[in-house]
Amino acid sequence: MPYQSLRELPDSVKDNLPKHGQEIYKEAYNNAWEQYADPAKRRGDESREEVSHKVAWAAVKNEYEKKDDRWVRKNK
Repeated sequence: MPYQSLRELPDSVKDNLPKHGQEIYKEAYNNAWEQYADPAKRRGDESREEVSHKVAWAAVKNEYEKKDDRWVRKNK
């Protein structure tokens, strides 16, 4: 299900990403949820939720990287 607020995000996201990273995650997840509604658009037998989480993490990793145990914004 799409997320309406940052408070609804999974603990693995809320407890690890800074606010901006959480915002990226939420928007990417919600967009992927809509984009991959049709099972024919997904690879293999992954669920809509699994695909949406993968897309969201990929979006976060475009802007952030993990250093030690913290997610920090990449220097571009």
